[in-house]
Amino acid sequence: MLEYVEYPAKTQHKSSIIWLHGLGDSGNGFLPIAAELALPDELGVRFIFPHAPEQPVTINGGMVMRAWYDIKSFDLDKRADETGVRESATAVEALIQQELDNGIPAERIILAGFSQGGVIALHVAPRLAVKLGGVMALSTYMCQPEKLTAEAKQPELDIFMAHGSHDNVVPMFAGELAYNALKQQGYQVSWQDYPMEHQVCLEEIRAIRQWLLARLS
Repeated sequence: MLEYVEYPAKTQHKSSIIWLHGLGDSGNGFLPIAAELALPDELGVRFIFPHAPEQPVTINGGMVMRAWYDIKSFDLDKRADETGVRESATAVEALIQQELDNGIPAERIILAGFSQGGVIALHVAPRLAVKLGGVMALSTYMCQPEKLTAEAKQPELDIFMAHGSHDNVVPMFAGELAYNALKQQGYQVSWQDYPMEHQVCLEEIRAIRQWLLARLS
């Protein structure tokens, strides 16, 4: 089981948000956003921020850091190491199963991810046997989008996507390609872009809050 930090529910635990960080970060990186979202206590939301395993990352000279998968090339079609993505997806699925075993209904589980974490979130949710309450994919892209149709188990999925128009780490066109692939699959996908770089901004956090309230209230 992946190690994680959590922001516990203020009342009875009724909902879970599993939030995956980006390359070189840890679960602690997004922990403050739980308080910033200021979701109503009565929703009983528990935030789970897993730590990716440590591994060498090719594009960073083989430096060992927290990563959901290796990045061997900046080329978009080769950027996500598929074997690593699938290994991390299995680990995240175990976290989701833990919440299901704790009695949280699938429709009250949200899977979120930023950058590398978003790649994992977009890989996991369509392939699950259960339909989650939604997916948040922030400043991210997809691994092997051409395989989605053959592997997807969920005919419907609600997805929030956001990207920075000045992102020079994951260019916005990469996010738009993922958006189009998901729309072609028939998923309900919303798109937001902001004049920012590879980050999360206050306006985006406000939009995330409204999206979460609509699904968990």
